[in-house]
Amino acid sequence: MTYAGRHGRADDAPHSPTRASAELLEVAQAWVDDDPDHDTRVELGEVIARAKTGEAEALADLAERFSGMLEFGTAGLRGALGAGPNRMNRAVVIRAAAGLTAYLKERDAEPFVVIGYDARHKSDVFAHDTAAVVVGAGGRAAVLPHTLPTPVLAFAIRYLGADAGVMVTASHNPPQDNGYKVYLGDGSQIVPPADADIAAHIARVRTVADVRLADDGWETLGDDVVEAYVDATARLVSPDSPRDLSVVHTALHGVGSATLLDVFARAGFPAPTPVPSQQHPDADFPTVSFPNPEEPGAIDAALEVARAVRPDLVLANDPDADRCAVAVADGGEWRMLRGDEVGALLGAHILARGVPQDAVFANSIVSSRLLGAMAAKAGIRHEETLTGFKWIARVPGLRYGYEEALGYCVDPATVRDKDGVSASLLIAEMAAGLKAQGRVLGDVLDDLAVEHGIHATDSFSVRVADLALIGQLMGRLREQPPAAIAEIAVERADDLAAGSEALPPTEGLRYYLADGSRVIVRPSGTEPKLKVYLEVIEPVPDRPALAAAGERASARLAAIRDAMHGLTAL
Repeated sequence: MTYAGRHGRADDAPHSPTRASAELLEVAQAWVDDDPDHDTRVELGEVIARAKTGEAEALADLAERFSGMLEFGTAGLRGALGAGPNRMNRAVVIRAAAGLTAYLKERDAEPFVVIGYDARHKSDVFAHDTAAVVVGAGGRAAVLPHTLPTPVLAFAIRYLGADAGVMVTASHNPPQDNGYKVYLGDGSQIVPPADADIAAHIARVRTVADVRLADDGWETLGDDVVEAYVDATARLVSPDSPRDLSVVHTALHGVGSATLLDVFARAGFPAPTPVPSQQHPDADFPTVSFPNPEEPGAIDAALEVARAVRPDLVLANDPDADRCAVAVADGGEWRMLRGDEVGALLGAHILARGVPQDAVFANSIVSSRLLGAMAAKAGIRHEETLTGFKWIARVPGLRYGYEEALGYCVDPATVRDKDGVSASLLIAEMAAGLKAQGRVLGDVLDDLAVEHGIHATDSFSVRVADLALIGQLMGRLREQPPAAIAEIAVERADDLAAGSEALPPTEGLRYYLADGSRVIVRPSGTEPKLKVYLEVIEPVPDRPALAAAGERASARLAAIRDAMHGLTAL
């Protein structure tokens, strides 16, 4: 039930207020009549009423809302809340749940789906709608007992033996968004062709009225599932490792605080000091403009608390607690570590604890090459994957995997996805052990730099209002490939869309420069932006040379960044 404009494009509708507008209004009214949610019926009804007067803004709004159904892909669904097929709402979620259930029923007559949800607007409603659809179609559904982190849902799938899992969350997106993340029975996120198969089933759902919703019959789980997750996670740390560590923690208004505190207590660590203004779930995220620990200013409140209480470490989770950020004291101030730095630290800690020779480390192609160098030195296998834990978590034999966007899988036997709670616990164990030796996390980063060279990484984004601009930028780079970047010759250019023996096709370009630097350009999978990832490797002959090597690496990285800003300018 979308509008493409038989007499012109959807975005032409405001300039064609006759037959095209009438068709758009007809489609919109049909959606209202089928919408099960009073709030979105009223919202869309008001837009329709204004559009009927010929108001150009309202007609443009309608055309955008009905430009297509919110696309279901390997990230499931994610978008702004609101009325219409191109928004997150009950009508879209019910269709998605019906399509998922139909897909599962082709494989099992009575599929079992476990469902979790965070504290965003409508998350609980979307979760219970999903349960109603599954039960209405003859399946079994179980809903987690209350708002919980995404890793708990990923854990529950295998713990309960479910055929699939659904987590209602938009992770670190802005407050106006929500999302719908789908896992299969192995506990990992969907990958092709499952995403396309589920999308095809969703497309067959013509109206919400066609979907049977049960009034009851699903199970609301007890806290025993949460307790099982807490127990399994707490057991990650060695029973005799040091526990003397003070931590400041922020949940960024998300759902991670209670679970993280329980895990730390169960593992025998002192209770982290919470950031009071961000400790409890709040769907409006009032103290941050963008609830992503990577964004400037997101952990300012945590650092303010840290300056007052002077802890050993600052930890931050994103709103659904599947990511972990770390800040450390550095020259009297606090510095947030880059995702690649935390990724290397966790890798070093896991190696130091001991891994079997058949263990496999993995990271995404946009993450640093340092973990690969560490694995090679340890004599274990390392793999690069496409971005996203849907790929990392599926690496056979995985013992540890990470991606630079603050995602870490430190215990794939328990959670086959990124898990900000278990990552926080392991980094705390590492910091406590170093503290007992009179050392800090920065000392390990220095050790790694001396052993493997400084792997300096950076990234930036080109945000767009029109997604078509991303395609134009990528097309321009393909048509006019750079021969050099920052006056350094491009020795090899990979079009990732072509795929290879090691990687499935994905939209992106990768450049290897003559000095060993690497540049990757790719569209974001969840936001309207083009992302550019940079890495330089600077040799360090010995520890006294570390500072000078760091300055050289920073200068090289800055030059490449400036050059790529120019190459990706709109």
